Amino acid sequence: MTDTIIRAKAEAWLNSNIDAQSKSEIQALLHADDPTELIDSFYRDLEFGTGGLRGIMGVGSNRVNVYTIAMATQGLANYLLACFPGEKIKVAITHDCRINNTLFADTTANVLTANGIHVLYYRELRPTPMLSFAIRHFNCHSGVMVTASHNPKEYNGYKAYWNDGGQIVAPHDSNIIKEVQKITSIDEVNWDKNDELITYIEEDFDLIYLNEIKKLSMSPQAILVEKDMPIVFSPIHGASGKMVPAALKVFGFENIHIVKEQEQPDGNFPTVIYPNPEEAEAMSMSVALGEKVGAALVLACDPDGDRYAAAIPNENGKFELLNGNQTGSIITYYLLNQYREHGRLTGKEFMVNTIVTTELIDEICKGFGVTCYSVLTGFKNIATVIRDLEGKEKFIAGGEESYGFLVGDAVRDKDGVSACAIVSEIVAYYRMKGKSLFDVLAEIYMQYGFYKESLISVTKKGKDGAEQIQRLMQGFRNNRPDTINGSKVVKIIDVKESKIYDMVEGSTSELKMDKSNVIQFYLEDGSKISARPSGTEPKIKYYISVNEKLPNREAYRAVEAHLDERIEGLKKFFE
Repeated sequence: MTDTIIRAKAEAWLNSNIDAQSKSEIQALLHADDPTELIDSFYRDLEFGTGGLRGIMGVGSNRVNVYTIAMATQGLANYLLACFPGEKIKVAITHDCRINNTLFADTTANVLTANGIHVLYYRELRPTPMLSFAIRHFNCHSGVMVTASHNPKEYNGYKAYWNDGGQIVAPHDSNIIKEVQKITSIDEVNWDKNDELITYIEEDFDLIYLNEIKKLSMSPQAILVEKDMPIVFSPIHGASGKMVPAALKVFGFENIHIVKEQEQPDGNFPTVIYPNPEEAEAMSMSVALGEKVGAALVLACDPDGDRYAAAIPNENGKFELLNGNQTGSIITYYLLNQYREHGRLTGKEFMVNTIVTTELIDEICKGFGVTCYSVLTGFKNIATVIRDLEGKEKFIAGGEESYGFLVGDAVRDKDGVSACAIVSEIVAYYRMKGKSLFDVLAEIYMQYGFYKESLISVTKKGKDGAEQIQRLMQGFRNNRPDTINGSKVVKIIDVKESKIYDMVEGSTSELKMDKSNVIQFYLEDGSKISARPSGTEPKIKYYISVNEKLPNREAYRAVEAHLDERIEGLKKFFE
């Protein structure tokens, strides 16, 4: 987009019916000596990616503000009215702790009611899984979660959901964008709210959700034995501070320690650099409390409560963070064992993971004779499989490497609340048997292979960054590597081109999967690397997976060290 077009777009915003403060900010951008901020603010319109609408807060079409939220909501309203003519349309809304979240959630509710749509609005902030749950419970047509998940404090966002409780997928996502694009002026948004169309979801609804979570427990006897097991939890200033402790108590745990410094909702996230439990730094206060109280398990959730992370004492008594692939594998192994012991494996059960999640989960499922479907990145794709197979097969669980997991189908998105409860139960179950989770991991690795994964995220900011990422991906397609880290490339899967290239046979076959801008390299030594631009952030991500046999428990650390060496060699190729 040329500077002339960008300036014209900014002028159009300036001349629309926006507030005085926003006009002043646009004027400053137009008269600034450096046009970078102007370009980044207006060079495009925010679009729905794998996680919905997400970006930096500020003025402009490429920023999250009252107007981009309102325009997205108007597009959603128009689409809902077209899809469900003559029906009483209902939309559930909630938000997490972020700056401006009440304002943005109110704006969403106001625009929807202005268009004659009924809104079920949580009275207080609640985690994302409870939004998904409410959609299905109240038979809503859609839902909106105002959040930027685990992004830094400057970000905010807007997750849109469909009537199955899952995030919006094709064709609805692109159709909503088309509706938004039809709105050529902010003045076309219907702002005439109707408060009579708002019904508040009160605190008593929490019990309905918690009762569903309680049904997931597979080993109540183990919890009864280990009810005093010390558990530390932190919501990292987010929306799960009330619900995770409540879920643990519903399961039967009584010795729960909350990180007080991070207990209260605060969109500034004052105690962390990034409010992301994937980051060791964000878990440091939780681990410190865990050491102090002698915890058996340390847990934390991201601000909107859909992702979770766990840390456990290792063989030396020091807390060690588990990654999303490890916890996902442990949950899978535990659930399938429990299903088998309870005689619940009938041949019609299934699990789902994404193409960048550890293949260890696939191997565990094969060992139990359970189908594991593989889908594109984004939990909405997992929810789609659940929806398509509803009434035909039984969903056990599913997840993705980025610390998101779902057990049971009452919710149709990642659920950090129930995941925390299930992981706590797993620790209790194996403690009762005299085992640590590291013993369990070794057991899994000895049986199915020691898999280890790592992720490189390379950030490329702004318009230039987006173009650099596209050039990187095109380079992989035009100049496919023969070897990586000294190992021959034996297969390449190009999800965007729907092609599988057998580099040994020199043959090409079709990939039966929806298209996405992902390239996967399979190496002769069993390594796998997936290159994927993020759908919600200005990043390109490289997912690295290596594996080898674990002969015995004693070899755990030696094999792990060798896998780490292989990972570092692969990282050098892509950094």
